[in-house]
Amino acid sequence: VKAGDIGGGFEYGTGGGNANIRKLYGTWKFGAGTLLVGQTYVPVNLFYSNQVWGGDTDMLKFGGVYDGRRPMIQLAMGALKIALVQPNSSGNVTGKADTDTTLPKIEASYSFKAGPAALTVVGGYNTYDEVDAADKEESIDSYIVGLGFNVGLGAAYVKGDIYTGQNLAQYGLWQAGNASATYSAGEVIDNDSIGYLLVVGFKATDTIKLELGYGSNQHDRDDFKTEDDTSAYYAQATINLAKGAFIVPEVGVVDYGDSSAEVDQGDQTYFGAKWQINF
Repeated sequence: VKAGDIGGGFEYGTGGGNANIRKLYGTWKFGAGTLLVGQTYVPVNLFYSNQVWGGDTDMLKFGGVYDGRRPMIQLAMGALKIALVQPNSSGNVTGKADTDTTLPKIEASYSFKAGPAALTVVGGYNTYDEVDAADKEESIDSYIVGLGFNVGLGAAYVKGDIYTGQNLAQYGLWQAGNASATYSAGEVIDNDSIGYLLVVGFKATDTIKLELGYGSNQHDRDDFKTEDDTSAYYAQATINLAKGAFIVPEVGVVDYGDSSAEVDQGDQTYFGAKWQINF
């Protein structure tokens, strides 16, 4: 909705048979900036893949960057977004009884053009304390830094991202594999992660678009025997049947790689299709 300088949005969904509010926010446009208050997509999210396997989740946990929809206060000034986001304190690392938060999660993104490429730089920092009955604290710090790109080449395109981060499970980023910190001998052991995603596509005709995608992430912690890595790749065709109606046949592989204990976790090959009508 919009009324002059004031606007807002609402989006409702269901999952697992339960109702949920996906988005609920208001905006105020003033001069060159826009202030947003409420729940919607945070600045670090990068959407480039159209993979439909796994619930139409765009390969986000296989090399993507996704922190979801969260309550926040966000200031947008042109291509720059800075947000104070509800901090994440889930996932008990130390086993202490309670958690304390004193700072919001801080996220930012900046988008710009470089020749034919549209680039987006993202970053975020999250911290909280786990506290025992004697009020002894252990700080759990996490961060994410990433770069996304989208290059148009006539009827073709190349998209993707690359990122690095620490304790991404505690940050709240959606990741395949073990991206969590742990606690041993009285200290927090951090988990370092890297990942990337590459997507290429081509508009073959007015009704058919072809796309290939590959993504991978890797998590490394001092107590791991080897890095915990996961990768996935797919090929698909988007076939437009009519305005707003399309089908997406897709074939792909998810390779769960080796676990941190050097155990082969196998792979999965799939084939299927998504039907969708927008109205």
